[in-house]
Amino acid sequence: MQRQIIGLIGGTRHLWYQAPVMLFCSLLLWFGWPPGQPAQAAEAAAGSSVPIPNRGALFKLEHGGHTAYLFGTIHVGAADFYPLEPRVMDALNASSVLALEIDPLGDQAAIARAVREHGMARQGRGAVVEALSPAYRPRLQQLLRRYAIAPDTVAPMKPWMVASLLTISEFVALGYDPALAVDAWLSRQAKARQMRVLELESVAGQMMLFNRMSNADQARFLEEGIAAIEDEEQAKQARQIVNAWRLADQAGLDAIARKAQDDDTFSGQFVQRVLLDQRNPSLAASIASLLARERHSFAAIGVLHLIGKGNVPELLRQRGITVQRIY
Repeated sequence: MQRQIIGLIGGTRHLWYQAPVMLFCSLLLWFGWPPGQPAQAAEAAAGSSVPIPNRGALFKLEHGGHTAYLFGTIHVGAADFYPLEPRVMDALNASSVLALEIDPLGDQAAIARAVREHGMARQGRGAVVEALSPAYRPRLQQLLRRYAIAPDTVAPMKPWMVASLLTISEFVALGYDPALAVDAWLSRQAKARQMRVLELESVAGQMMLFNRMSNADQARFLEEGIAAIEDEEQAKQARQIVNAWRLADQAGLDAIARKAQDDDTFSGQFVQRVLLDQRNPSLAASIASLLARERHSFAAIGVLHLIGKGNVPELLRQRGITVQRIY
């Protein structure tokens, strides 16, 4: 499980900064798991004759005779998430290109370089042991023991990266798997169809958003993450979030967006202002450009970008694009 890093990123309020980022915003990816290996269990589930429910959120975009579909993902998964419902698969099959925030099956060397550059301390400066306050160090060690993570594994990491590792470890403990994330599944489907896969962002660019925090702010980010995991309500809240995506529950997803917007913790404000408000305009611009270039295309990004104030569909409407929410 240590090697499944990283698929990103609250009393119980703290959870709302950790869980939405992990499930809906692809701020980190994965390294250390074989990219093609986890598909087998999910593909085995695809043979079921049970009706396939809607998942996440799906929008249709039209402009100038071109059509794109915009699908909301989460960045952990389970075998029973798949296959996705027929409208999603029909739209994907009709497209010439799949656009993802980041392709988890893409350039693994680039991911490794970004981790070294933005996630690891240089000569020990800014490492988690140095940055974390003394009161939180034993609490961190307790969580590492819970997840069977060797202390040496996290010793060279920056605090923001340790926070992400702890959060994904908690979701793995709850039965979810970053290797079965929706982005990865879609990328496999596209590659099997010899479809182009484009990245709307870069791994380095996403990690840089975290690395720009000061050491003190990164430590605060981690400390709030530790408190979130220690909270007895986290497992319940995490399942609520996954179920909202699993059932395409619009009311449930909107409630999650409101909780994220109302979170006044340091981490909650960082998520809303930097990871959502700052990124949504560039994601919308990239999707608009994709729609202008390609007659038929399919884009999939974290579902939290598709709901709440200043969401990507809203920004696309402001560009004169016809946007229809299918579910």
